[in-house]
Amino acid sequence: MVAQARRPGDLVVVSVHWGPNWGYDIPREQRCFAHALIDQANVSIVHGHSSHHPKAIEVYRDRLILYGSGDFLNDYEGIKGHEKYRGDLVVMNFADVEPAGTLAALEVVPLQIRNFHLVRPPNEDVRWLQRTLDRESRKFGAAVALKADERLVVSWRQAA
Repeated sequence: MVAQARRPGDLVVVSVHWGPNWGYDIPREQRCFAHALIDQANVSIVHGHSSHHPKAIEVYRDRLILYGSGDFLNDYEGIKGHEKYRGDLVVMNFADVEPAGTLAALEVVPLQIRNFHLVRPPNEDVRWLQRTLDRESRKFGAAVALKADERLVVSWRQAA
């Protein structure tokens, strides 16, 4: 279906609601599906969502896979039970994508939800988010580093 709808110069983003709301595990089936979207449908970005917190980032064949984008704004503030995932910390992903659909750069801007507003999180919270995303993304060959301006930058090994 994607191949039939695609036009020259199109950038294809598939947004998929998948996986549990909490936790960092990426099921094998989910990863296989993301890879198949890239391999078989030439998708440029797989935008996964369902989790209420950011999850691992993978760059597969120089295409971006966001396994869990987290919430950008929600009404969960004050709800107990999942504090260890820091659902109050959210991200804006800025992907620089080449005309061929390959990822050239990815920058992540951390924000925090407070009273239905997005604010800059404290530095220690940004560092927590960086360490967490780095730990989870390294399982898939990507690294997340902290820049001096408290933004995050993602690096990966280019496909051969």
